[in-house]
Amino acid sequence: MAKYIKLYEKDTDMNKVVEVVEILRQGGIIIYPTDTVYSLGCDIMNSKAVEKVAKIKGIKVEKSNFSFICHDLSHLSNYSKPILNSVFKLMKRNLPGPFTFILTASNNVPRYFKKKKKTVGIRVPNNAIIRHIVEELGNPVFSTSVHSQDEIKGYMTDPELIYEEYEKIVDAVVDGGFGDNQVSTIIDCSEDEISVIREGKGNLV
Repeated sequence: MAKYIKLYEKDTDMNKVVEVVEILRQGGIIIYPTDTVYSLGCDIMNSKAVEKVAKIKGIKVEKSNFSFICHDLSHLSNYSKPILNSVFKLMKRNLPGPFTFILTASNNVPRYFKKKKKTVGIRVPNNAIIRHIVEELGNPVFSTSVHSQDEIKGYMTDPELIYEEYEKIVDAVVDGGFGDNQVSTIIDCSEDEISVIREGKGNLV
């Protein structure tokens, strides 16, 4: 049975953050709030946990479009190859925010993500809860949006309903209040020309 952990953005209880981080370090799967939709994730360094998330989503890791949630841009060079100054400035202007930037993956990205892909999606959400969790963990959290098993419902916004649906599937649901039903905007910066490949929440500046 999953734990149900209530956290607040404005006054985040760090004891509860540590509790969530311990679940991640032990290979647990969590559902957590972002500045867009609620997401399903785990520690990117735990291959078994990553495989489990992929299985829940019904997709193979190497064929996925999962992204990494980072605390800020300070560890960008750990997971992406050197980027153009113009790309860094674009990211700095728009993050934290509801954007996923596709970059060329560095050799530090775990192998199981790179079997058939040479890119990585980087997210720095404008949400203090998940960023506190990532900062405490010390490396990014694997991220993929939470869908209802009822296809008509689409993205789930109510953490209590998410818990009802996923309590036997994941190890913890972090309730950070109602989520959005808009996904992030995806910007591909892995080629010579920057392009928006999915329109979602937010406007680039």
